[in-house]
Amino acid sequence: QVQLQESGPGLVKPSQTLSLTCTDSGGSITAGAYYWSWIRQPPGKGLEWMGAIGSSGTTYDKTSLKSRTSISRDTSKNQFTLQLRSVTPEDTAVYYCARHTEKGVVTQSRGYWGQGTQVTVSS
Repeated sequence: QVQLQESGPGLVKPSQTLSLTCTDSGGSITAGAYYWSWIRQPPGKGLEWMGAIGSSGTTYDKTSLKSRTSISRDTSKNQFTLQLRSVTPEDTAVYYCARHTEKGVVTQSRGYWGQGTQVTVSS
């Protein structure tokens, strides 16, 4: 059974770096033709794909966020991580990790998703 779980701080101060980790307990993050993505949903808005890392380790970033995001992985722990730098209150959102066979998917009925974690940016 595929299960993804996000972990990280619920509260981050403006200008700091947000770090979130996702553990995939359903299989190796180095196997198969998959992409492990970070997706977020700000309050009252739609889902936004932020970026992904493929099973080969290649990373893909949303152009508008590219200067602030880094996605990496720890294969020994079967985890992948999002770092979002210089956060502002506009980065307040529920952050999801997900596994798909394509990049850019924001349809929750497709692929495998974590339950999401609320992150609030506030001083």
